[in-house]
Amino acid sequence: MQLSSLVGRLPYPSQSLQRGLAIAAIVTQAGIGVTGSIVRVTGSGLGCPTWPQCFPGSMVPVEHPEYATLNQWIEYGNRLLTIVVVFVAALAVLAAWRVYLDHPSRKRLLRLAWIMPAGVVAQAVIGGITVLTDLLWWIVALHFLPSTALVWMAVVLLRAFNEGDEPPRWRIPRASRPVLSALVVALAGLIMAGTVVTGAGPHGGDPDVERFDAPIETLAEIHVGFLVAFLAVLAVLGVQWYRARAEKAVGKALWVRYAAVWAVALAQGLLGSIQYRLGIPEALVSLHVLGSMLVIIATAALWCATRDRGPAVSAAPAGESAAVHAA
Repeated sequence: MQLSSLVGRLPYPSQSLQRGLAIAAIVTQAGIGVTGSIVRVTGSGLGCPTWPQCFPGSMVPVEHPEYATLNQWIEYGNRLLTIVVVFVAALAVLAAWRVYLDHPSRKRLLRLAWIMPAGVVAQAVIGGITVLTDLLWWIVALHFLPSTALVWMAVVLLRAFNEGDEPPRWRIPRASRPVLSALVVALAGLIMAGTVVTGAGPHGGDPDVERFDAPIETLAEIHVGFLVAFLAVLAVLGVQWYRARAEKAVGKALWVRYAAVWAVALAQGLLGSIQYRLGIPEALVSLHVLGSMLVIIATAALWCATRDRGPAVSAAPAGESAAVHAA
């Protein structure tokens, strides 16, 4: 109760600030996944061999004969970025909380905002376990997967800041709804298959890390199979929407998001093919991780665009909002 009183004293966040914080959450959540890949491809995963300290008795890198200074600072820099992610997540919670105090109907918005810091804490714990288990490949995979979920939820949070709290109304035909769910399932399978391919690949975060003992060619084919499934489901959605003329109900917004998913997914597929043929060079690995984040963001934006919860109700404090509606 006292904490709510303190939050209530904060200035009411403008709509542009609300959006800016949600976008910052998307960028930072995606960014921590990309920087994590940089740690992996540079072999810096054990640059700081303990957690939460970098070395026993030191929170920061120190000169050590077994650990190169550059590798230490790459790993340490990734840990420092976590502080930025937490800071942005905390600001998003404060903004949503302040909105909720003026608009008590915005419980869903507040819950979505709290997912951000809660997810970061979970990520930090998994990251610590990753280091303490000497970068065991499947723990590394588990460390990456929550980032993908948090990026998705950050997109949903951005949408929540820009919409109301009415029961969701579908903007797509009823027959398309299970297909849309299948698209999300295919995306989840695509991402998880990618982490398994990574587990068998050469970039484990440290030269001495044991890799997943499975033929990478077979795992890559499975990964491609999920991409083909994702694109096939996406094509079915487009055909259904075109036949139902969904664009008449929502204008071009839905189709723009649909086209964006196609663009980033095809680019990601092309990049993955080039990466594989060139022997998985380090730079392309991080670009591929960035591409996966863009696919998640585009798909989440499409998902959000298929529902309508009414106009935004929290652009201004309760008193000003009432005055605008009265006018």
